[in-house]
Parts: sequence; C-alpha cells; structure tokens
Amino acid sequence: MTEQKLVDGDNNTIEKSQFSIDGMNCKCCPVFNTLNIIGKKFTLLLLRNMIFLKQKRFNEFLNSIEEINPKTLSIRLKELEKDKLIKRQVFNETPVRIEYHITEKGKALQPILEQMGLFSMKYCCEMVFENPDPAKIDKITSKSFRKYSTTTAT
Repeated sequence: MTEQKLVDGDNNTIEKSQFSIDGMNCKCCPVFNTLNIIGKKFTLLLLRNMIFLKQKRFNEFLNSIEEINPKTLSIRLKELEKDKLIKRQVFNETPVRIEYHITEKGKALQPILEQMGLFSMKYCCEMVFENPDPAKIDKITSKSFRKYSTTTAT
C-alpha cells in the first residue's frame, strides 16, 4: 500500500491510501468494498439463513431473524438482489408466491460466514454456547458450522 497525496476543493492536502495487489492498482480497498456489500445490519443473517438453513421465503426470514422488521427485510432483500447475491423468483399463483434463491456469487460468501462462525465458537464460546465443552471447542472446524441449524426451546 502506498500513500498518495490529493488536494481537495479547499486546497488542503489529503493523504489517500492506494492499494496494489499483484501489480494491479486498486480503486478501493477490497475489504472495504466487501464490507459495503455485506456489512449492513441483517445482511449476513439473511445470507446465513439462505446458505445454511435453506430458507427462501419472506416470512421464514421475518420469523427467524431477531429484531428485523418487514420494511428492513424488504430493503435488504432488494439490496442483495441488486448486488446479484440472490435472485427473486415470482410464481404466478393466487396469492402470488415469491422465493429468494442464493446465486453462485452469494454462495461464494459461505467460507466467510463459516470463518466468522468459527471465530465466535472458538474465541467467544461463553457467549455462543450454553455449556461450552473445552474438549469439543478445540475440535471445532468450519465443517462444524455447516451443521448450523435452529432448535426450538422445549
């Protein structure tokens, strides 16, 4: 990464970081760019539900993501569709049925979600598990997170 000096409209000098990867100059930081796509509240949870829980209907998301409201859910689904992480399928039925499906681009985020889950399970186990078992926690892998599912309290 190199520093580049810029001058703003008021003739003030501004330091701008410029990234270069494998000899290619970046227009922005790749991490920052990804964060702009998936960093909004509930976006990762929607992707989690689609990838791991195989959910595809509006009400499934609404009922399984704590604190999300219908307006926010609708906005996030539109953003995910615009970014081509999901596709919307409308069925010409009465009443109209709509399903959301993860795209290949969206599926490419699965390793990121798995690593986020793995980090939390290993390093924040007291917050994640009711009764953390240190022997089991030491053996957790990203494959463990693929078994992610919802349970109902009895």
